Amino acid sequence: MIELVLTAGSAGRVRFGISPLDETMGAMQTLLGRRGHPSHLPWLREAAAKLPDLPIDGFAKVMSARHYITDFLSPPPSGPETTASAQLAEIRRTPPEQVARELSKVDADLSGIPEDPTEARDLLADQMEIAWTVLVEPHWPRMRRFLVADIEERSRRLAAGGIASVLEDIHPRVRLVDDVLVIEMKERGRVHLDRRGLLLIPGVFAWPSVGVITMEPWQPSLLYPARGVAGLWSDPGRPPDALAGVLGRTKAALLTTLNEPASTTELARRLGFSAPTVSQHLTAMRAAGLLDTRRRGREVRYRRTELGDALLRA
Repeated sequence: MIELVLTAGSAGRVRFGISPLDETMGAMQTLLGRRGHPSHLPWLREAAAKLPDLPIDGFAKVMSARHYITDFLSPPPSGPETTASAQLAEIRRTPPEQVARELSKVDADLSGIPEDPTEARDLLADQMEIAWTVLVEPHWPRMRRFLVADIEERSRRLAAGGIASVLEDIHPRVRLVDDVLVIEMKERGRVHLDRRGLLLIPGVFAWPSVGVITMEPWQPSLLYPARGVAGLWSDPGRPPDALAGVLGRTKAALLTTLNEPASTTELARRLGFSAPTVSQHLTAMRAAGLLDTRRRGREVRYRRTELGDALLRA
């Protein structure tokens, strides 16, 4: 069990980041069968066909570990705009002694990886770059839109209800008890968060796991599955051309997608639009009588009205 203690200086310091290299590691673990949501099958078929030709044996060996993989291969992002190239550069700057210390804790067969920590670091960075470029980067625009939608939703919660609202459904193994964030894991530790606060990193390949980074010099971070991962690879139905000619492509796509009630965030994630754009179009269609809303807990969900159904059928 890991406990992160929210101190007076850290309680209000929650920020979000997007990590291309965490997604690369998660993608590799999914390929190795260590994790993976069933919805990833379309991506998995494509990636599995490419894997035998990739010279990434050392990276794959590290990713095969069951309990500890290393922290230096996934430096916490500086924010939502962090790039893979920036993270790879940070990996290549990792002090050799830190590389040696972390690799010694990896519970996997690391034969074939150089014993010299500098050589091991550079080899793993090079192989991770190959994995990123071939397996993840081609799908990154879609994945990133999905992650941004999660951050937008949790940022709204943070502004409205504080950290407790952000964490209430982040993962079944994560709970906030008074001023202590408790993460149920095999590892043990208690860390008092400093003025840097807590970095939250959503991931599309994280399901069903949750991860924690507490080792210095990295900022304490919580890696969790982004909401609604089941819809990541599904393509919404194409709206009829005649309907798009009347409403415009965005409104037509939203009306077509609303076969069942959905929130602004869910619709943004499915269609790859920003949440503000979706909200603007939903408001306009509601004003025209094509949609109405129902509240479920704190969430407002949109659905088609009879008029909206009739327009879609026509």
